[in-house]
Amino acid sequence: MPGSRRRSNKNDKQAAGAPAWMTTYGDLITQVLIFFVLLFSLSSVDQKKFDMAMLSLQGSLGIIEGGMTLSEGDFIEAGDAGSFLISAEEQREFELLEEKIQKIIDEDNIGGVQVNLDERGLVVRFVEGVLFDSGKADIRNDAKEILDKLAPLLIESHRQIRIEGHTDNLPIHTSEFPSNWELSTARAVNVVKYMIERHNLSPYIISAAGYSEYRPIAPNDSEKNRALNRRVDIIILKSASEAEEPK
Repeated sequence: MPGSRRRSNKNDKQAAGAPAWMTTYGDLITQVLIFFVLLFSLSSVDQKKFDMAMLSLQGSLGIIEGGMTLSEGDFIEAGDAGSFLISAEEQREFELLEEKIQKIIDEDNIGGVQVNLDERGLVVRFVEGVLFDSGKADIRNDAKEILDKLAPLLIESHRQIRIEGHTDNLPIHTSEFPSNWELSTARAVNVVKYMIERHNLSPYIISAAGYSEYRPIAPNDSEKNRALNRRVDIIILKSASEAEEPK
């Protein structure tokens, strides 16, 4: 019958096209992928965690490639996914803090001080002659002015601060410092005490560590390199879970 043929043609047209819900589904997939690309571009992402997050996302949407399977252990925890945003925010905070400290160094033309970001956090590095005289652990008077300018930024960071003392491999044998262990530790402790007593920095957020000659940043094979190793580092630490001991 003519009427039946017309109804049959109408049904054929609907079958030939994609279902209406596919448009919404496609938009959703596009938006989710854009979101992950944005997070990736804004943060220092652990590649393994990012890959796992993408794989978990694909699995939940039913688009895993043929032959691939996910076990329970393959899924990242919810807290790990949120770390992408936290990492990006933390990175911006450290970069801004680095700029402020570098501005102080440049404006006052302070030599022998470097500031850089590493896996532990923001490191403000002083070579030996800036804070201390050779073989001594008393903070120089002119160095106190530098610490006075850094202290407000340390307080405003609301982060854990670690002061590290380091030496070269040349032994010291004095009544005050029988070895480099005592010298490196005394220097770090004196900086901590100055920050607490002079600037009311909370003792709960600042600590001291002496590493003697055992964390060199250059080979101890020349006076130039040994001078690099004789240093004090003020480290504004990253989140506690990410902060690491120096290597």
